[in-house]
Amino acid sequence: MFSLPQTSLRQKEIAEVVLSNGWDYMKGLLTLGKADNPQIPTPEVLRKILVELGPFYVKLGQLLSTRPDLLPPSYIEALTALQAQVPPVAWTDIEALIIEQLNQPIEGVFKYINPQPVAAGSIGQIHQATLLTGEEVALKVQRPGIDKIVAQDSSLIKVIADLVSLTEFGQTYDVAKLADDFTKAVIAELDFTLEGKYTDQLRQNMLNGRWKEPKELVIPKVYWEYTSSKMLVLEWLYGKQILTADISLPIGTSTVQERKEHITKMLFRSFFQQMYLDGFFHADPHPGNIFYLHDGKVALIDCGMVGHLDPRTQKILTELLLAIVDLDSQRCSQLTLRLSESVQPINLVQLEVDYERMFRKYYNLNLASLNFSEIVYELLQLARRNKLKLPGNLGLYAKSLANLEGVARKFNPEVNILAEVKPLMTDIFQAQFIGDTPLQSTLRTVLDLKSFSLKSPRQVEVLLDGLTSETLHLNLRMRDIEPLRRSVDNSANRLSFSVIIGSMIMGAAIISANASTRQLFIISNVLFAAASFIGLWLVVGIMRSGRIK
Repeated sequence: MFSLPQTSLRQKEIAEVVLSNGWDYMKGLLTLGKADNPQIPTPEVLRKILVELGPFYVKLGQLLSTRPDLLPPSYIEALTALQAQVPPVAWTDIEALIIEQLNQPIEGVFKYINPQPVAAGSIGQIHQATLLTGEEVALKVQRPGIDKIVAQDSSLIKVIADLVSLTEFGQTYDVAKLADDFTKAVIAELDFTLEGKYTDQLRQNMLNGRWKEPKELVIPKVYWEYTSSKMLVLEWLYGKQILTADISLPIGTSTVQERKEHITKMLFRSFFQQMYLDGFFHADPHPGNIFYLHDGKVALIDCGMVGHLDPRTQKILTELLLAIVDLDSQRCSQLTLRLSESVQPINLVQLEVDYERMFRKYYNLNLASLNFSEIVYELLQLARRNKLKLPGNLGLYAKSLANLEGVARKFNPEVNILAEVKPLMTDIFQAQFIGDTPLQSTLRTVLDLKSFSLKSPRQVEVLLDGLTSETLHLNLRMRDIEPLRRSVDNSANRLSFSVIIGSMIMGAAIISANASTRQLFIISNVLFAAASFIGLWLVVGIMRSGRIK
């Protein structure tokens, strides 16, 4: 039976918040009652609970929103817009933390800091400031005391994970490991130097990109001389969120629509480069993080949440994107299985049938109107229902793709997603399979072919020699062969016992019919008794196995 320790005020607070929101299952557990068919709370109740529990749990909810492979769409939608309802920290407290991080008076670095934050979140808040050099910067300062709250709640999240482990969701997935992963992710967000490194890496990747359009994307510069684990200083960018900005017309652009088409192409190429070539991408490109600047450029901000894709996953996702374009359910199921981390046997036929049913609603649609991110979400959901365990970074990939597509359609309603995607595929395939150094790739291929050509004749000779000399041995391992072997052994044993019983009965009958002495009569009776006992034991065993039919 699960119980919360009574020694912590925070634990009692968590119990009160959960109970006050009417989660009947938890109420049953905490009152030693019975809770039938345990489930996680509804999306609205879960979101309300997380907000009331505070910043740490809000962050956990936001991270959960990146896992469509774990949660149904209703939960993803409810958690995506999750925001902590926290007021900004008083300027006096922020000022004290800035002085502590600078290790000198504010006047030694900043000419001016606006005491009113331009944004306040669960982890930190942002102030506009001016350096002594006259450069405008965005000063992101961590909320004082948030590290202690996260440390305290991190120790308690194990209790929550143990509780959720009692639900159907918790029994299906390794909730303890998920809780540990999410906790580490929240703790990592407390180190602003990591966000600075991510920002720098994205900035360098865009500048060194394969295509010219991503080089136009602005990512703020990091002022490392003033940045610390609790304070991040970034270049200040003047502009508005892309969906509310007035689009200007640079020289050479005749219409606003042409400008929007160029920006849309730039965004797609930038994120496709990040995902399929760099393997390091901005995982939260919602409209609030994409700005249209006063000088007509486009900027990407808030690089704290990023995703990583290894080369193998990049290649599989590229093939998966093409399979989606072709509405190829068989190929999609095979590629999903290649992405899976599941160790249990998977019914590939059932997965393919589910994908086929899902694709049917798209057959009569114009391919230009396909919503790729929606299809990716559905693929992940069907994989979850088929008990496939997929890597967590696929959730970030799907969310980033969904945000990008959503922004593109709202910013430029006339966008043809297929027209934007197709031209990139050839370049991506070339980059993934040939690379930026064709000569080296060619040389590696030549060496591999040489090795193959040298080894193949000898291997064929060994194979043929084994066949002709009858000494060939094959080492094969078949999945689920052990249950079949046991079944065959049981059948053979029962058949053997049946033969033995029949032989004993026949022998006893022959001896009994020709018994002329008392000794032969006793032997025949013993054989009858043994045969009856063995036969009865065999019948009972067959009946208990449930396979009498």
